[in-house]
Amino acid sequence: MSGLSLNLAPKERVLINGAVIEAGPRRSRITVLTPNTRVLRMKDAIHPDCAQTPLGRICYTLQLVLTGDSKLDTTAVISAIDNISSILVDVGSQQVFESAKTALKEDKTYTALKLAKQLLPIEKHLLELRMEKSVPTRAG
Repeated sequence: MSGLSLNLAPKERVLINGAVIEAGPRRSRITVLTPNTRVLRMKDAIHPDCAQTPLGRICYTLQLVLTGDSKLDTTAVISAIDNISSILVDVGSQQVFESAKTALKEDKTYTALKLAKQLLPIEKHLLELRMEKSVPTRAG
């Protein structure tokens, strides 16, 4: 039998087709046999308040697809990825963006979400640097 196997830590939560499932007190493994089931680990979920940056919005959009609250507009998401990839130009980020776009084209939304989330700390760091430069300093 094949399917999606999830190894869950004790008390870990996962959203499956809109229902929140919580593992018991011990590690557990479940297998989802139904194709095209919408699955999102709650530890991978992004709160709407955290989706205020370009990459955060991409991640949140992908999350909405995984929860079934939105349909995937692959072209729009790839366009958004292309826009942010013009800012995060290091080789590592570019590889992650290319892998995420490939995953989207292969209808692997969860993989694309996990890849995009890897770059959130870099985006946060760059935004913090930008904020530091824009705050005027007081001359003593």
